[in-house]
Amino acid sequence: MRKFFQDIKADIKFKTAGPGQKLAEPPRERAPKEKPKAATPKSRQGPTDEAQMAAAAALARLEQKPKPWLPSSQDAIKSQVKKELLAEAAASESGLSTDHKLFLQSPVSAVEEETAGLSVSGVYFVCPLTGATVRKDQKEAHIKEAILLHSSRDPVAASIMEIHTFNRDRERVKLGVETIAKYLDNIHLHPEEEKYRKIKLQNKVFQERINCLEGTHEFFQAVGFEKETLPVPGQETTEEYYVLKEEVLTKLEDLKDYKEQLLSSEPVKAQLDRQICVFKPSPQAAQFELPHDFYNLTAEELKREQRLRTEAVEKASMLRTKAMREREEQREMRKYNYTLLRVRFPDGYILQGTFYAREPVSVLYRFVREALKDDWMPFELLAPGGLKLTEENLAFNECGLVPSALLTLAWDAAVMADIKASGEEQKGSPLKPELLSAVQILS
Repeated sequence: MRKFFQDIKADIKFKTAGPGQKLAEPPRERAPKEKPKAATPKSRQGPTDEAQMAAAAALARLEQKPKPWLPSSQDAIKSQVKKELLAEAAASESGLSTDHKLFLQSPVSAVEEETAGLSVSGVYFVCPLTGATVRKDQKEAHIKEAILLHSSRDPVAASIMEIHTFNRDRERVKLGVETIAKYLDNIHLHPEEEKYRKIKLQNKVFQERINCLEGTHEFFQAVGFEKETLPVPGQETTEEYYVLKEEVLTKLEDLKDYKEQLLSSEPVKAQLDRQICVFKPSPQAAQFELPHDFYNLTAEELKREQRLRTEAVEKASMLRTKAMREREEQREMRKYNYTLLRVRFPDGYILQGTFYAREPVSVLYRFVREALKDDWMPFELLAPGGLKLTEENLAFNECGLVPSALLTLAWDAAVMADIKASGEEQKGSPLKPELLSAVQILS
């Protein structure tokens, strides 16, 4: 079977040489040495042009995968945080507080009973600092505690993550960070001038741009400033200042590095856990029971809206104009943050994953392809009703695939016909063995 796929790939390269390029000879096997006469095996028919074109499209699609990710300095910090927290948990597990134990352990088992009967127990995220999987309502507290725990080891890095992660207003963060960078630039360019080494805390610019941001005071203290109460010239009053310590003047390059880290950092964001799983063939594949995590509305709001909609459905359907219907559809799409998608394969096996409602269809194609043993095999995804999902830039909520949907995978007909004609049909499931080893029964 594998050899047959390789023959198709080799023929694709032979057929698809670019303009002006000399077509390479297709690979030939060496003629075997003469042996005693035996029954001549029936020659296998080569792949058809249609099959080659379909497979070529699949290969081209694979080549468009994102370039390998290169780690940044912040990524190195995150990796170190994870190592430190895991080491700390392993070394002092018996001495951890109850809160810390809950913080470090996986929450999945704690909610098994209350989520019985649901299609998925909830929406989960993976913390990039600790690698722990946490529920949606716990992710912010988990990330915050991970950053604060790291502050004892690297206060500068931790304070930078605080500034970018704990403050939601990105424009305000940008303005505050640029102002801090200006303070540090002035010190680096004019280290001999004392006025640049003092920052008045009651200064209007400081109050409006910096004091309002969480983590900024931790940053100033981490890079070498300390608070001092100094007299106001010509007055009998005093004011608070941040004053740079004398020893920092011998490490001005470090100050410059801190500034660059501050300017280039991004918020620490938890990654949505796809919760990938495989189910055996089941007549219940189209039945979904979702937790409240999948909705923007609360449970009470959902019930009230459903009741009002049921009461008014006949009247509304008679009076709505096209514009009104479109506005209602837009409101409907905004109700969902996430969607649970299932893809049923020709053999009946079902692949399931969790996605953002606003992610493009191309993400689902990539998700399915990464689950295949032979990821070059061309396929199509059909939405409920048999509609082909060809516009991969559309979001799931724009395609009506929220808050859940069962899709069907269809192999490229030309390629499958070619495989069948060769007598080398694929045996078993097309999914990767590691996924099949954890196959579940849909209940």
